[in-house]
Amino acid sequence: MTEEPVRKDSEIRRANSSMGRGSKDDKASLASSQTTSFSPQPHQPSAPGSKEVWKKGGRMFSILLAVHLGLLACTLVSSGAFEKIAVHDYDVFFLLTVMMLIVIIWIIFYLVSTARCPDAILCKDSHAGPIWLRGGLILFAIFSLVMDVFKIGYYSSFYSCLSAIKIMYPIVQAIFVVVQTYFLWISAKDCVHVHLNITRCGLMLTLTTNLAVWMSAVTDESVHKAHSKLKKNTTEELFRWLLKVGMRSSSAEACNCNSQICQIFKNGYFWLYPFNIEYSLFASAMVYVMWKNVGRVIEHHAHHGQRLKFRLFRRTFFVGIVLGLIVLVSGLGVLVVYEVQVNSSTESSNKSQALTMYYIFNIVCLGLMSLVCIGGSVIYRFDKRDMDRHKNPTRTLDVALLMGAALGQYAISYYSIVAIVASTPRDTISALNLTYALLMIAQHTFQNIFIIEGLHRQPPKEDHKHSSQQKDLYGLTFVNVSAVSLRVPDSGSAPGTEGTHPSDLVRSLTAPKKINWRRKFLREISMFLLLGNIILWIMPAFGARPHFDNDTELNFYGDSMWPAIVDICLPFGIFYRMHAVASLLEVCIMS
Repeated sequence: MTEEPVRKDSEIRRANSSMGRGSKDDKASLASSQTTSFSPQPHQPSAPGSKEVWKKGGRMFSILLAVHLGLLACTLVSSGAFEKIAVHDYDVFFLLTVMMLIVIIWIIFYLVSTARCPDAILCKDSHAGPIWLRGGLILFAIFSLVMDVFKIGYYSSFYSCLSAIKIMYPIVQAIFVVVQTYFLWISAKDCVHVHLNITRCGLMLTLTTNLAVWMSAVTDESVHKAHSKLKKNTTEELFRWLLKVGMRSSSAEACNCNSQICQIFKNGYFWLYPFNIEYSLFASAMVYVMWKNVGRVIEHHAHHGQRLKFRLFRRTFFVGIVLGLIVLVSGLGVLVVYEVQVNSSTESSNKSQALTMYYIFNIVCLGLMSLVCIGGSVIYRFDKRDMDRHKNPTRTLDVALLMGAALGQYAISYYSIVAIVASTPRDTISALNLTYALLMIAQHTFQNIFIIEGLHRQPPKEDHKHSSQQKDLYGLTFVNVSAVSLRVPDSGSAPGTEGTHPSDLVRSLTAPKKINWRRKFLREISMFLLLGNIILWIMPAFGARPHFDNDTELNFYGDSMWPAIVDICLPFGIFYRMHAVASLLEVCIMS
């Protein structure tokens, strides 16, 4: 008697579900017939394949555009650095000015087109353009604008005998920095779905422009440092160099920077070059991630983002921060003493003392950082968090930049090792230089392993699960396990509730302490490495370069080969330090 109504109800539900499916199928078929009737393409199933082909074709075309423009810019920049080649630096400035103007026009077109089209950006990549990366970009942009102001003031001091493009270039560069910084701040996470090929080509043009500006800044800084050393002893080379950099007058004295305000502008913008170099590289990395995200559809499980929580100083012992600040302040003192004794003094004894002090500081710093990285990698071996294997273009780029930029410092270290071992007179400075080169290789290797381990870990998710249980259980001071079990319903007592065994509750009280212990140590390690990389970036970026002041490599490789090796490889090593700072900040926040 009781089975018949149930059967009828089930039949009714089955019939209703089938009718619902039928109506849905009819609507779907009607919609598909309407779309096919209005669609100009007769073969609808082949659309995904054709889209994938055009996606690869659009990417390949934009890559070819970037390669050709990059080679053209590299050719002009490298040719303008040499005196005997009939390519002047105002030719390079003309090309860079045109490229920056085109990029500014494209950025305005991108912002207007995406704002007018509601379906232009269907989703955003939560991993792209984190707040600390965009904050660093704004910091470097501010210093780059100050550098452009100094450069405009310096060139305006003797504009009558300069090419007009040399005054226009810093003005256009300042506008380019402002427009691009605003563009990357609001659009770094975009996954664009309109004007795909134009967007890919525009992003690649932006990336190539930033790399060309970076190459020009590195070359200009290297030429300036080389001529500043020649200025102390010779005047003929300086005279030829002044004629080369765009002076239209036949008299070099008419275009000399003699006033005090002109000297301030000149020295100021050369001191600010490292910030402009880092800005170009940061912008290039963010633009590359945007290029990878063009036309990308993010899955639902990968769409959630890890919100930035400012808890860097809440759960720490402050050991890593204190040690890092000690290293940072000591490094600044070493940098000041090194600059005074090496660049200002002519006595060889002061130079030897400065080199000895520099090498001892770096050996201690690199040794501590290597040991800390090894300890952090060991802690990661016992970490219970799962590995994040989702598709993440930002993380892929971070790993590639870490591994690629480290090659510059690897090359300098190996060249130094070969020169020191093969040289016959060995003194204390040579032994310190050899130890410094070996530790530099070890520290880069261990730090890359630690950072890559941290970037591939899932963010912690256990805090909110244990917080409610801990609030209830920590209030029971004198309670045994059986009393706790009375408060928790059994697995079969109520439907839809999960049963909890008393032993599980006891483990829940002790497990978070172990997890917090590991996280605290990982956070201390990350903060110490972050501050250590900051000082190791500041020292070579602002003039402490023992590669030019130590005579071992210069005598072994010659005055032309060794400076060329350092000028090519050292910018990558400097960029590695700043990129490691950004990656370590992300690892620290995710710990």
